[in-house]
Amino acid sequence: MDLEADEVAGTHPSNRSGIAPTLFPVAGAFSPERLRVAVVGTYPPRMCGIATFTSDVVEQLGAFHPEVACDVYALDRRGSALPYDRLRRVIRVDDEGSFPAAAEAINASAPDAVWIQHEFGIFGDDDGQAVCGFAAGLAAPLLVTFHTVLAEPSERQMQIMRYLVSRASRSMVMSEDGRRRLIDIYGANAATVEVIQHGAPDRPFGRSAEFKARLALSDRPVLMTFGLLGPGKGIEQVIEAMPSIAARHPQVVYRIVGATHPTLLATEGEAYRERLTRLAKTLGVDRHVVWDNRFLETAELLDQLEACDVYVTPYLNLEQSTSGTLSYAVALGKAVVSTPYLHARELLSDGIGMLVPPRSNAAIASAVIDLLDDPAKLELVQRRAYERGRATIWPEFARASADLLRAAAGPRRGIASAASAPGTSAVIGMSDDTGILQHAIGVIPDRRHGYCLDDNARALMLMNVVSGLEPARQRHLSRTYASFVQHAWNAQAGRFRNFMRFDRSWCEEVGSDDSNGRALWAIGHTVELSGDADLRAWALPLFQRVSSSLLAVTSPRAVAFMVLGAGCVLRRDRLHPEARVVAEGGGDYLTRLLAAAESADWTWFESVLGYDNPRLPQALIEAGTACRRKDWIDHGVRSLTWLSRRQTAPTGKFRPVGCESFGLMGRHLPFDQQPLEAQAAIEAAEIAYGLTGDTRWLDHANAAYAWFFGSNDRHVSLVDVASGACRDGVTPRGRNENCGAESILAFQLAYYSIRRLWAAAQAQARPALPLS
Repeated sequence: MDLEADEVAGTHPSNRSGIAPTLFPVAGAFSPERLRVAVVGTYPPRMCGIATFTSDVVEQLGAFHPEVACDVYALDRRGSALPYDRLRRVIRVDDEGSFPAAAEAINASAPDAVWIQHEFGIFGDDDGQAVCGFAAGLAAPLLVTFHTVLAEPSERQMQIMRYLVSRASRSMVMSEDGRRRLIDIYGANAATVEVIQHGAPDRPFGRSAEFKARLALSDRPVLMTFGLLGPGKGIEQVIEAMPSIAARHPQVVYRIVGATHPTLLATEGEAYRERLTRLAKTLGVDRHVVWDNRFLETAELLDQLEACDVYVTPYLNLEQSTSGTLSYAVALGKAVVSTPYLHARELLSDGIGMLVPPRSNAAIASAVIDLLDDPAKLELVQRRAYERGRATIWPEFARASADLLRAAAGPRRGIASAASAPGTSAVIGMSDDTGILQHAIGVIPDRRHGYCLDDNARALMLMNVVSGLEPARQRHLSRTYASFVQHAWNAQAGRFRNFMRFDRSWCEEVGSDDSNGRALWAIGHTVELSGDADLRAWALPLFQRVSSSLLAVTSPRAVAFMVLGAGCVLRRDRLHPEARVVAEGGGDYLTRLLAAAESADWTWFESVLGYDNPRLPQALIEAGTACRRKDWIDHGVRSLTWLSRRQTAPTGKFRPVGCESFGLMGRHLPFDQQPLEAQAAIEAAEIAYGLTGDTRWLDHANAAYAWFFGSNDRHVSLVDVASGACRDGVTPRGRNENCGAESILAFQLAYYSIRRLWAAAQAQARPALPLS
């Protein structure tokens, strides 16, 4: 039994050639034919319908679409000794750590999609809510088959279903009613929900005499019910109907095939089966009722189904949206008498079978007698069923499933060209005479949220390095953003404000520590890099005045931003007193944070990962460089190396820490992925490469920059190079279509950092990309 993840084929090797990998489109970088899928569900030899379905999925895709490779992750409980075969891993649903470990193993195997079979009872207790945390940890696109879609869920069931719907790139149901419910009740996007009816075998029609003979049932009318035995199957009603049926057709036999449900067996043994056998004896029909108390392999089940004339599914739960045995019976051309549960209502419409009210033995008896009395009608219903089943046979099911998996996996193509400088119209379009607006709806600025200091500080930094912008426009924008920063300073409070309404009124008197630190960084950046002497003259005294007021700040990222600003000033004046105080104090503080928080497998400054993470090691390297502290530089490079490994997928793609990770101890989740994190990774790699000359930083920066262009977990490009626009991130279902200021500026600044990095690589005779 193989319970551990295999070695991942094709793991991205580190580039040791010293040549940065190309970011231009690569033909064949993704094959549209090959698809690797992690399939999660119960699995044989466990006895349940979902296990059989999961096995059928794997087997039929392998038979008809061998280009789709399936890795199976089986759900089970601790203490189970089932002899699983050919699994990737067993997920112990009653082990708290098993789901996160399985998600990490799946991510490490780098599948193109994950296919979850969902049923409330198979993911552990409390309606299986552990499936939500499991889904949150998956990086690959998610396809969920909802085997039950309740019309009246409990509050917890509603939460679970809505969460899975929100994560899934595609959802699969097996009935139109299930699709309507998933959309109307659980809020699914209609475009992402597909109906694929339960698959069924393809066998010739009309062979019942042959298979009756094998069971010594020749010339006897045969009724049959198959499945794990339990009270919800309604078998009592068929047994109670047997006296009337046998009176009319004395040779009739009702075959009840299937083992007692394992859960029922564990709690009460065979008490339920014994009650049924007593009922048959009491009614005098025990010689007409035959039991086969086994869980049959599919081939034997099909042989037994072929031997029956009428298949009966008297289920009491009318919410049941799927029945594999019903699909099998219809595809084999059997007349079906059934209660009107969801699957039966759809599959047996238009004269395919006969629907009877639940809990009515009289209705069952009448329907069966009607069929057995009229052999011509019986054959007509059987032929209609057989023709209806042609749409559900395994080749059709496998084709539809493979198509749905490809749709869930998303576009599979090489990334767009990444060497051209982005245009600036997106920045200009988000700006007015006050500053740059925070948010957008699509590409349209959203005035409801006004402005913030963070974004105007970033915009000022962009104006310090931008190329290709007409000088007068650049000067105007620079001074607009600088004016916002200046106006945000609240001298009385000794802090910057952050949020401003569209009417230019402030939302607060003191902004967050992080916004204050970023403002100081932008001021220092202007001191170093602005081409406008008047702006430099404005920035330096402001830096001096503000920096002393912010020395009490202890937010790690705010401290890091301040250190980065101080480093800018110190490159202009190595002895600048206020800047040295900031750099020395910040370097010491970050070093102490790292020493206090790190452990054998956690080389980080905090017990959690948050946003803009690379800024912490970047600032420590900056402080070490400015203060000539090699130990600080070493600590910064070491922690940045640790982070870069955590933000690199097994395929070599950049996988930034997602914003859902905030507050999680010791682990991180892959979504939502933000442009800010890619920008920070590039700029931190730039400083690390400049100090070490290690080409792995070229690789990491290129991977982070390629993330903007589609080399990400959803293969979606976030940017429009011509306008310089950038979408707001990568979500489990694709890209966030909004283009806020933070994302636009992150892309723009990332370009100028990667350009400097490429130039540095070329200067050291390590050719990177040809720059356009």
